[in-house]
Amino acid sequence: MERVAVLVLAEDQISRSGVVSQLKQRPELWVLQESEHARAAVVFVVSECVDDHTVVLLRRLGRTSAARVVLIASRVDDAGLVTAAECGVLGVVRRSEATPDRIVQVALLAARGESSMPSDLLARLLAQVGKMHQQLLDPRGLSYSGMSTREIGVLKLVADGFDTREIAESLSYSERTVKNILHDVTSRLQLRNRTHAVAYALRQGLI
Repeated sequence: MERVAVLVLAEDQISRSGVVSQLKQRPELWVLQESEHARAAVVFVVSECVDDHTVVLLRRLGRTSAARVVLIASRVDDAGLVTAAECGVLGVVRRSEATPDRIVQVALLAARGESSMPSDLLARLLAQVGKMHQQLLDPRGLSYSGMSTREIGVLKLVADGFDTREIAESLSYSERTVKNILHDVTSRLQLRNRTHAVAYALRQGLI
């Protein structure tokens, strides 16, 4: 079995040494030195919580590293959970649950591009995302895709084979409004034409 190259970063040397000592004994993993960071497939960030220092590190990794990032933290509040997700963190492990077996499991999942976090944290993350949807997107008539419900409605009719006039009649819009909606969608999302826009909406599961 090919070993997964992992790097451990921590706020303090004691925390890093503790995790490294556990992982060095595992044949599934190849633990790198910090100077070998470019070779890492998975980076573990060990922290007490998602504080400012941790956020800076997570964002830097997101910008400069192709490695998958896993957070090992003692505490993760709702804001920290959302911030970690925004920074591209693929897995979360509580320190109290960070046994060698659990860390290896998460590392192997992350190396395959699969996420992993405790079920209660996942539920909290989904609740926060739902709250953001209600507070930020719904009042503006937007979805997570950046498309409004009106735009999605027009694309559904395009996908059904309706032409501009038929769409306008179906939705009680003017033909100019339909054309403007399609133009806005293709321009904003850098799509070539209405066919490309329909294909995009299908891939995103919007229609």
